[in-house]
Amino acid sequence: MKVAVIGATGLVGGMMLKVLEERNFPVSKLIPVASAKSVGNLIRFKNTDYKVVSIEDAIKERPDFALFSAGSEVSKKYAPEFAAVGTYVIDNSSAWRMYPEHKLVVPEVNAHVLTQQDKIIANPNCSTIQLVVAIAPLHKRYGIKRIVISTYQSVSGTGQKAIKQLENERNNVQGEMVYPYPIDLNCIPHGGSFLNNGYTTEEIKLKDETRKILGDQTINVTAMVVRVPVKICHSESVNIEFNKDFDLDEIRYILDKAPGVIVIDDVSKNKYPVPLNIEGKDDVYVGRIHRDDSQPNSLNMWIVGDNLRKGAATNAVQIAEYIIKMAM
Repeated sequence: MKVAVIGATGLVGGMMLKVLEERNFPVSKLIPVASAKSVGNLIRFKNTDYKVVSIEDAIKERPDFALFSAGSEVSKKYAPEFAAVGTYVIDNSSAWRMYPEHKLVVPEVNAHVLTQQDKIIANPNCSTIQLVVAIAPLHKRYGIKRIVISTYQSVSGTGQKAIKQLENERNNVQGEMVYPYPIDLNCIPHGGSFLNNGYTTEEIKLKDETRKILGDQTINVTAMVVRVPVKICHSESVNIEFNKDFDLDEIRYILDKAPGVIVIDDVSKNKYPVPLNIEGKDDVYVGRIHRDDSQPNSLNMWIVGDNLRKGAATNAVQIAEYIIKMAM
């Protein structure tokens, strides 16, 4: 089982390596890929050192899997080349997500759409992944009419340079600014690029990807993306209007039984998910579950997930694990 990790020296690429090792994924040979300046450097994986190679050399190895986390341009150029030699590509960028012929997969929700003929598979946006893991079982039971999402996204979602900006500001060090404003002690309502309709590209991803994964284009979705001074873990305040009424005890029961979901919801003891407690975990955590008393059939929830793990690396590895099971 040859596995290539494209972008192996980046934040998500490094986490992919960690998750592959933690989950004991059957890697017989690791093929770490990074930019030209990193070629020849060593990556340690399962007590063995592997040399970083170019993406062209990785294609020649004809790996079984290629996990991409190197941006859309790299994915668009090279994913088809890997697929052409029989490699299953699992791409963490936005390059392939909205193509009808490519599956957009969160294993707990819609792994059943995958076939062995799917060679380029899209990993959803980090915020979308944690959202749909929590809401999919509720949609199945009650039918979702409308979702209003406010995100509180960590700086690691922007990358290593954003983490550095936050650290620099906390240490009163002048450095490169990734965001248009300071992020420490601040909130920035801006994720991605602004569009003519006033939304950002990150907000539109939440709408389009959620509909595609749930297989329901009738769901109305609106979102506001906000970057906050948290290193790791995205949080979301989510308001859901269902097609029919619900029972709160049943909502909690459904979420308790849902794969990949953990409920922390006891406000009498101040128990609810917070990023500091969720970092490093692979599940999606839900709390502050209560009825929206301003309109019928509506629910409020708070959702927290580690954006580098379930929001990226873990979801990608889970897709690969599912493909292996399909082949058995």
